[in-house]
Amino acid sequence: MNVRLTKEQKIKVLNSNDVYEVMQSILMRENKIGRNKEHFWIVGLDTNYRILFIELISLGTINATLVEPMEVFSLAISKRAVNIMMVHNHPDGELTPSHADKEITDKMLAIGKFLEIQVIDHLIISEDDYYSFMNEGLLAEIEKNTVLDLSFANIDSLKNEIKESKNEAAKEIAIKLKSKGMSTEDISETTGLTKKQIEKL
Repeated sequence: MNVRLTKEQKIKVLNSNDVYEVMQSILMRENKIGRNKEHFWIVGLDTNYRILFIELISLGTINATLVEPMEVFSLAISKRAVNIMMVHNHPDGELTPSHADKEITDKMLAIGKFLEIQVIDHLIISEDDYYSFMNEGLLAEIEKNTVLDLSFANIDSLKNEIKESKNEAAKEIAIKLKSKGMSTEDISETTGLTKKQIEKL
């Protein structure tokens, strides 16, 4: 759900506090019952870090909300955002990131890197304070320690590893077939190796 912004709220973001002030006012628009549910918003920014849009991606329960990465990034792409910030609230006021908070940040960073849409921060907010993953160094820590790598370079590397592994397996099969007297032509047809490769075995 698109969040209606005033002209004054479409600011150029200089730091996390700028975004918190906007998001706090958006959260406080709701009544007490609404504020007691977890919200997950995406803030889309242009190349100059000016706010393009704020979208409510998910509205959950008092202590959880579901986030679909596909929805987040399809929205960013359709609205031409090159940078995004994630924001969600903790109704109980506890700002310490949970394991789930870190996990979704890790996933979003990896997908964002693949799509070349930079995730520049994740804020956890309450009615009167906030926690910034970037300011606290947690964003950099997650990025450094991630086991998720969806970059094209990594995909190419994995393809090469698979190709090499298949090639080694084909060579082992070729050696066995060669020892049983099978012709080079037949071995080539069976394994996919070239005649030159087989002759060198």
